[in-house]
Amino acid sequence: MATSRVVVVRAAGARATSGALERPVISRMFRRGLALISGESDEARAVRFFFRLGDRIGIKVNTIGGKALSTGPDVALPLVECLARGGMPAEDMIIWDRTNREIRDAGYTLSPRRGPRVFGTDTDGVGYGPDLVSHLNVGSLFSRIQTDLVSASVSLAVLKDHGLAGITAGMKNYFGAVHNPNKYHDSRCDPFVAEVFDAAPVKSKHRITILDALVVQCHRGPSYHARWAEPFRGLVFSTDPVAADSVGRAIVDRIRAAKGLPSLEEEGREPLYLATAQRMGLGRADPAGIETIEETVR
Repeated sequence: MATSRVVVVRAAGARATSGALERPVISRMFRRGLALISGESDEARAVRFFFRLGDRIGIKVNTIGGKALSTGPDVALPLVECLARGGMPAEDMIIWDRTNREIRDAGYTLSPRRGPRVFGTDTDGVGYGPDLVSHLNVGSLFSRIQTDLVSASVSLAVLKDHGLAGITAGMKNYFGAVHNPNKYHDSRCDPFVAEVFDAAPVKSKHRITILDALVVQCHRGPSYHARWAEPFRGLVFSTDPVAADSVGRAIVDRIRAAKGLPSLEEEGREPLYLATAQRMGLGRADPAGIETIEETVR
């Protein structure tokens, strides 16, 4: 399997002294990350590396953590603007998650009709598809947003410690696309994280993982605990979903070590799904097969 590239873009100025996100800085982080991961310095060519004209782009966010620990509008909307500058019409984008309540609680204004559209699977007339997707150990109904309304998918996920899976990041973000995610938390979520991703509605449309590592919940996750929510001021980019999560795991362990905490492995919470995903051919989990590029922007 070829070496996978992961780009980590950090910016000390990503947050103002008030704690609010600085959207112009976030926008520059997206531009640089997409340029480095695509190898295209021109913004339009970088965007076209991942998307084609006519794509209906779904941006799957994670809003279960409220305003404290979700992919909020100050992250998702700069991505929309970046893609729009690259030639993808905002009218062809959907920012989405499971429920309208969670989306509102994360700070979004619902906009089910005007682009970029922002709404949840529980919106009237949307819901889950009628046909059960049976794949390996997975049997789920998938959100019609993922199956019918989008043709290309971005996992824009918060990077967090997870009491069962070890971490929750880009791959597990797609648990929010199925009607029965609670079914997939046994055995430390393994092999279910990999198998939900490998199911056709996800795997066939996923184009890029972007991890929101601006603030990383490094312990006691996935719920928010201020003591363990560490500013990392980073975004992580990769076309390899496994490598993105593997680097995310390394970031969590790096922060844990700085705080005097044991590693996830030492604590008995090794993210087993990463090795499973590599065995399934979904990407690289072994750090030896991952080229990680870190860069700081102003």
